[in-house]
Amino acid sequence: MAMATHCSSSSLMFTSTSPKSFSSSPKKTPFLGFSMAALSKPSFQLSPLVRTNRTAQIRCQDKAAAYIPLDQRWMFEESEIDGPDIWNETWYPKAADHVNTDKPWYIVDATDLILGRMASTIAIHMRGKNLATYTPSVDMGAFVIVVNAEKVAVSGKKRTQKLYRRHSGRPGGMKVETFDQLQQRIPERIIEHAVRGMLPKGRLGRQLFTHLKVYKGPEHPHEAQKPIELPIRDKRIQIQR
Repeated sequence: MAMATHCSSSSLMFTSTSPKSFSSSPKKTPFLGFSMAALSKPSFQLSPLVRTNRTAQIRCQDKAAAYIPLDQRWMFEESEIDGPDIWNETWYPKAADHVNTDKPWYIVDATDLILGRMASTIAIHMRGKNLATYTPSVDMGAFVIVVNAEKVAVSGKKRTQKLYRRHSGRPGGMKVETFDQLQQRIPERIIEHAVRGMLPKGRLGRQLFTHLKVYKGPEHPHEAQKPIELPIRDKRIQIQR
């Protein structure tokens, strides 16, 4: 069977010289030699086949591009005025929207702050959940500096009941210590452990964890970044003595 194909912006012709004719019933679809799903831009309409000339015609209807309305052009730049309308498209951050050198830096003093409430606030700003441009799969957050890590507080009896475990990888290498013991040995690890558990697990979470800087004492080496105070709205974050 010989078949000639010609497609333009207006029509697509199929000519068959076989004595058999295609059926125009909706149950049987003629095989055209290529996948119709691959052609997504033009919409095709298969006209009924005429048995006398055995010619199938497919009309290609190009969708008209939607341009920016005149009353909305003030919201776009001059280079985007004559382009397609991107106002109704879903926005997704580009690489220029989350450059590390442009991100803000926050600082928080952990003196007498409850560990869990402080860690949740830090994790929110590190992920960027406080921003209107928050995207779960993109690093949109900020850098956070924590000072006076040895003065962080906990509620209840967690100083003696809260346990931290680590394993050396060898049989019988499990090490267990309480909150009070770890705070005297490595106080920075307590805050890092709490914030790490509130970040996503995976490659994005490992990248976000590098934005946390925890130090023992009031000094830190990030004065050049000009950090501002971390905004905390939780009124119960300060321990009541």
